[in-house]
Amino acid sequence: MIRVILTDIEGTTSSIAFVHEVLFPYAADHMAEFVRDGHQSTLEISEQLDAVSEVSGMARDDIEGLVETLLNWIREDRKEPSLKALQGMLWQKGYQQGAFKGHVYADAADYLQRWHDRGLRLFVYSSGSVKAQKLIFGFSEAGDLTPFFSGYFDTRVGAKRQPEAYQTILNELGVEAGTVLFLSDVEAELEAAESAGMKTVWVVREGDKPVSDRPVVSDFAGVDALLRER
Repeated sequence: MIRVILTDIEGTTSSIAFVHEVLFPYAADHMAEFVRDGHQSTLEISEQLDAVSEVSGMARDDIEGLVETLLNWIREDRKEPSLKALQGMLWQKGYQQGAFKGHVYADAADYLQRWHDRGLRLFVYSSGSVKAQKLIFGFSEAGDLTPFFSGYFDTRVGAKRQPEAYQTILNELGVEAGTVLFLSDVEAELEAAESAGMKTVWVVREGDKPVSDRPVVSDFAGVDALLRER
């Protein structure tokens, strides 16, 4: 019996376009000023720049070089924790200033509340930082959805296409693998979760549904129908 739902964000609860056409450009447009203004006065920013320097090999005092590295990583959609952390800080500012609201599909917002109210435990696993995850749901077009979630995971537990990451999540949750349902739009992630023993549903919101041995749905109403069958 499913007791826990673990969901991806991009392409699953939220539009890929929102991330790539709103969040990423906002970070690219404001990253240089953000780093220049905060690299000496803000410890949180300074610590992340230390990590950028270590990974890139760029000198720590070369602020312009670090900025260019970060902008290149944004263009590459690189899953670097320091970049994700800095993006999260920038996006928080954008959300708080009303520059945008987090996109969450109406059906996702609806069923996240329904599942929470039915006693299911809800968790997020995304390549975006935990901070960014909380922001997209906390400042969503549907209001603050964070009360529905019991916790969040990012790539600090491992890469999303590696079975070990899902085993780490299971260990942290302390539950049987077969009681966890993972939702994602990426087949390789579903395969990794299945290797750890989780149940999965492939959420394909656009285009034709692929032929697959696993359940494939176009929205969270389809996920709910499967839950009620089990």
